[in-house]
Amino acid sequence: MIKAVLIDDEISNLENLGTLLENYCPQVNIVATAQRVSDALLVVERFLPDLVFLDIQMGEQTGFDVLKSLPTRKFEVIFVTAYDQYGIQAVKFAALDYLLKPIDIEELRSAVNKAEHKLAAQIQTSQIEFLLQQMKKPEANISKIALQMQSEIRYVSLSEIIRCEADNSYTHFFLSNGERILVSKSLKEYADLLCPNGFLRTHQSHLVNPKFVKSWLKEDGGVLLLTSGEKTPISKPNKETVKKALQRL
Repeated sequence: MIKAVLIDDEISNLENLGTLLENYCPQVNIVATAQRVSDALLVVERFLPDLVFLDIQMGEQTGFDVLKSLPTRKFEVIFVTAYDQYGIQAVKFAALDYLLKPIDIEELRSAVNKAEHKLAAQIQTSQIEFLLQQMKKPEANISKIALQMQSEIRYVSLSEIIRCEADNSYTHFFLSNGERILVSKSLKEYADLLCPNGFLRTHQSHLVNPKFVKSWLKEDGGVLLLTSGEKTPISKPNKETVKKALQRL
């Protein structure tokens, strides 16, 4: 069984999440709940959970205050929030699991299964520390992203990423050192993260770092030639947006 603590400032949210876990995630044993940051610190230190479901916005404080105040963090974290703002963007960059309210049952099951796998494999990562470092920076100054692979978490500088390519529900990352990393998340999710940081969505299946664009080839309606020698297609709907973005470089 997975020992879990639920932290949320609203009792109705705690009750709802508790019911969902009881009905759909029987491997989770809820050992305690908390509604305030001070209480959260006490129950985490007392019960030593394997997994913490952590609300981001808790009155005037946040779930990040809980993490910052704990001397050690030997548990997995699943963030739960109603706010799809910068806080959740930082969580995504750190490749940590999160659930948006109202909670989707399949997403809850998936997040719990991932946490269970990591606990069983005793995968130790510095994701929380990485997240807290990201939170100190303005959104535009985020310089690294955590990519969750099957057996490790890779921290990659955005400046190392040449391009990303969709493969059904997976994404291939092509790096400047010639390495390719496969991640089990969709390209759309990474486009949402990387486009505000300068990346270009050239095509439904392609995302490009303009730093590595060498030229625009007038073939097949428009193709980007990259410094790696690779070619990336430009779809008709994205043509003008990509052209204007490159002109601003």
